[in-house]
Amino acid sequence: MEIKQFRYSADNLAYLVYDETRAVAIDPGAVNDILAFLRQAGIQLKYIVNTHTHPDHTTGNGPLVNETGAQYLDMDTLMNKKSISLPGGSISVHHTPGHSPDSVVFYFDNVLVAGDTLFNGKVGRCFTGDLKGFLSSIKFIMSFPDDTVVYSGHDYVLEYMETAKAIEPDNNAVEEFISRYNPGHVYSTLAEEFRINPTLRFNTRELIDILKARGLPVATEYDRWQSVMSIV
Repeated sequence: MEIKQFRYSADNLAYLVYDETRAVAIDPGAVNDILAFLRQAGIQLKYIVNTHTHPDHTTGNGPLVNETGAQYLDMDTLMNKKSISLPGGSISVHHTPGHSPDSVVFYFDNVLVAGDTLFNGKVGRCFTGDLKGFLSSIKFIMSFPDDTVVYSGHDYVLEYMETAKAIEPDNNAVEEFISRYNPGHVYSTLAEEFRINPTLRFNTRELIDILKARGLPVATEYDRWQSVMSIV
């Protein structure tokens, strides 16, 4: 299966996951561009889904249902099904609460569509207030293979790389990542995230030393997670 990224609004990112005949639209705000791609490729839209139900991610749901007749799968259905099937393969669905109570990520063929749970360069804001639950979701994502390709719900790369540089000014991996940044195709690998993303580096010696120098708690993993989340 393949994935195509679509940009809409200022920084939102929508996706089509597709095979030769069918597609799933994820957070499909780029309605016109998605429809044009489907027509050109001769592919039928089968399902419409979201990574979570914040309104900037759901604006395209109704228009796409009306235009294509595709089936909208709500969050409860997604979490109960745990997978979405196309003729070319299956997409697994994982509940990752933290940014929102209903956040999910989608995984197939070494590709992770992470919504606002994990951006390229930082985790999302913990709007639920449940930092322990969010840590559990992030540690689950961190267990995926290092070469997993991460696609997120927004392009905040340059902003978050400035944050990363401010926290770890000696981290050369940040500048390396910026040098290959392409706003037309925004992604990272999980291995890159482990090198550049301070909110995934809370167990590294470098980050622990920085947190200590700031007088922040580091005794336990949860202490370190809370501490790094307080400075990003």
